[in-house]
Amino acid sequence: MDEIEARTVVYAPPEELYDFLLDFPGYARYSEYLDRVHQDGDGAVGTRYALEFSWWKLSYTARSAVTGVDPPERIDWRIVKDIDAEGYWGITPTEPPEGVEAATEVVLHIEYDAESASASAVDLPRLVSMGWVIEKIKPLVRKEATRIVRRVVDDIEGEPRDADVEIRTG
Repeated sequence: MDEIEARTVVYAPPEELYDFLLDFPGYARYSEYLDRVHQDGDGAVGTRYALEFSWWKLSYTARSAVTGVDPPERIDWRIVKDIDAEGYWGITPTEPPEGVEAATEVVLHIEYDAESASASAVDLPRLVSMGWVIEKIKPLVRKEATRIVRRVVDDIEGEPRDADVEIRTG
């Protein structure tokens, strides 16, 4: 399994951040490649999402489900079709810097098995292999994790800030 983790501090209380992150359909405005999100459920365990992505000449709808919630500390999810992938949003209160009322560390953690991707899930152009697509997408996952976390910070804090996002891959 490959892993990617994006981590930063948001100047907001954990409860506010948790509610914000539970609004998964809103993520489409943070990603360059996520066009729209359809939600079936209220965000609780069992809620399902259809995430419509497009990149290059490809389009794909990922199907995910919320598998666990522990308000206001964690939201677990997994992809339910075409690839073995799961992850979570982790939310932990932390000491705020001087002049800031509340601070919360937020972590977006993703584990995936790129080799499990179903070649039949995407209509590939002629002479393009699934292996080629996977190798091109891996760096995009890292870039998108950073972009999403930074945009969450800007949105919840109400103004842009050059938030330091720590990325770890494995």
